[in-house]
Amino acid sequence: MDKKSSRMKRALRLRSKIKALKVNRLTIHRTSQHIYAQVLSADGRSTLAAASTVQGDIKSALSNTSNIKAASEVGRVVAERALAAGVTEVAFDRSGFKYHGRVKALADAAREAGLKF
Repeated sequence: MDKKSSRMKRALRLRSKIKALKVNRLTIHRTSQHIYAQVLSADGRSTLAAASTVQGDIKSALSNTSNIKAASEVGRVVAERALAAGVTEVAFDRSGFKYHGRVKALADAAREAGLKF
């Protein structure tokens, strides 16, 4: 099994558990250069809040978009936007990525900014 199929298998298993909870979810996607985060509604049909290192306001505040500092900034911003949209509690969908490095930094920053998961 290659790296991508292993990640997709983890993601499928995780998403099926989150779907049973019927709660909003904070989902992330990580590439070598950027990190993306969005809060999706419980039914998965609408995006309630989003942030990424591609967006101009976040990108201009960073010197590098592919490090832990950038992931922390995205986590903080997506949490602020989710709270402004009235979302306080989410399930963390890491999309099959292992929970360390940039993924962990984003989650910790979102928790510190007020999201509960």
